[in-house]
Amino acid sequence: MNMTRRTLTVGALMAAAAGLPIMVKAEGTKTVALLFDSLVSPFWVSGIEIMRQKAKAKGWTTLENISNFDDNKQFEQVKAMISRKVDGILIIQTDAKAVIPAIRAANEANIPMVHFNRPPAKSDAYSVAIQADNRKIMQDTVSFLVDEAKKQGGKYKAVILIGDLGDVNAIQRRDGFFDVVNKNKDIIDVVGRVATEWNADKAFAGLTNAIQANPDVNFLVTSSDFLHPQIEQVLKSADKWHKRGEPGHVLFGGFDGDEGAYARLQDGYLDACGVQNLFLEVDMAFGAFEDLWAGKKPDKLLLDPGFVITQASLADKREDMWGYTVWKKMQKAG
Repeated sequence: MNMTRRTLTVGALMAAAAGLPIMVKAEGTKTVALLFDSLVSPFWVSGIEIMRQKAKAKGWTTLENISNFDDNKQFEQVKAMISRKVDGILIIQTDAKAVIPAIRAANEANIPMVHFNRPPAKSDAYSVAIQADNRKIMQDTVSFLVDEAKKQGGKYKAVILIGDLGDVNAIQRRDGFFDVVNKNKDIIDVVGRVATEWNADKAFAGLTNAIQANPDVNFLVTSSDFLHPQIEQVLKSADKWHKRGEPGHVLFGGFDGDEGAYARLQDGYLDACGVQNLFLEVDMAFGAFEDLWAGKKPDKLLLDPGFVITQASLADKREDMWGYTVWKKMQKAG
């Protein structure tokens, strides 16, 4: 069929009517579907921007859809991308078990599927998952805080803000925290376990209650940096928001590496942050597609080792911190 202005217009109208993205695919390029459960997290927003940039650099075309936490809707999106004969499907699913039928559908169509940041539940269906080594990154972050506590001396009352325990990432981060503090019970007493369910209001209320019950809390770890504003507000109200080296400073550790974490490291309030290397994770995901297209079969789970960033290493490591990139953009826009 000859491609004319008329056929392009008709195709565009048909795509628009179907509610699908419009694209013209150059011969020989790859088309990858990016299926996100949401874009409510700065991590996801930054992730999809990095994916777009890296895909463009490779000459790939991307198609995008957001399921808004609806598993059934996401499954329909997967089937729609299969019918469009995409070359690969990158997916961020809400539920590890609910995604398995989508994996099977992709397997049947011989289309590679890569899970980003969240692995699926175990099954005989084949796909590749890219995930941060949450437990190890949290272990390293908390180890830094414990070392700081030992240098300063004294006893410490600790609180951890735990994420949604339906999310494997939250479970692994919680376990990484306790792997370290349980070996240091002589100086660390965990007096509060705040169940946030990744909800800022619940985090604020839970931390407020924990501090009121234990006003001498001086060691705090959050399982996600997006809760920093609530933490800051609670600590300020309790006269506990002080910089490193100042009297009353609470040893404070974060996880993710967002723009708020960068700003608080720079300003001296945050002691350490376990960073998910978002740039590396995108490279790993796209590398998995290339391996799969070449007939290779990568392991089902590929781990990003991440890294811990502190005020001492900030200048050297910040370029690898995805939140620093976001922070710079905000400063320019500001």
